[in-house]
Amino acid sequence: MKLAGLQKLTLLDYPGQLACTVFTQGCNMRCPFCQNADLVLPEHFDSSVLLPEDAFFEFLESRKGKLTGVAVTGGEPTLQADLPRFLGRIRELGFLTKLDTNGTNPGMLEEIVQAGLVDYVAMDIKNAPSKYAWTTGILQTQEEDSPAARQMRNVQQSISFLMKGTVPYEVRTTVVEGMHTREDIVSMAKWLQGAHAWYLQQFIPSERMVGFRDEECLNISAPSAQQLHEMCEDARGYVPTVQVRGI
Repeated sequence: MKLAGLQKLTLLDYPGQLACTVFTQGCNMRCPFCQNADLVLPEHFDSSVLLPEDAFFEFLESRKGKLTGVAVTGGEPTLQADLPRFLGRIRELGFLTKLDTNGTNPGMLEEIVQAGLVDYVAMDIKNAPSKYAWTTGILQTQEEDSPAARQMRNVQQSISFLMKGTVPYEVRTTVVEGMHTREDIVSMAKWLQGAHAWYLQQFIPSERMVGFRDEECLNISAPSAQQLHEMCEDARGYVPTVQVRGI
């Protein structure tokens, strides 16, 4: 596992649990509002600062009886072939596990859920289907087997699997002024009908975005609280459980 960082305590990343958050390196998306460019762009990777697995598990051993869960995030954790083994080792120590994912690796998602290796899944839904490729930086072409088409099929397979209720889950969307309109949110709501929980989160600009699709970063900003709540009301006609998170 390529572990790029550790937050030793979080009250937010794993709902209902006192947890730590471990960050994995690498992602297959290039969203211009990403605040973890150092975990996504290979030219920003610094292998000298990677956290050895043994050091991570020594930390977990020291937190037995103090922490209850571990949130595994990224980057995109499901790109790492060792993820099932890694989650299994965490659970062997008695911790609950939460996975953050973009849903582009449904095979890995289904494998770890069905094996009982994850207790909670948070899946990011980036935008309306018609704007997904643009939002995630994937080349959009008309071919049936294009990267954009494969991405959407994988995302759809993952969300359909989660909606079966095999594991507790949420879907969430970071809302960005300049990338998401009220019409986009309604389109997403129609797509996500039946979702157990959908959270709209406010995009917050960060210096960590520097160098990440700069030409698009210049045209995005944080939506107001009022905008978010209006979008939430628009969406509730299709997803009654949708909520604004954090504001």
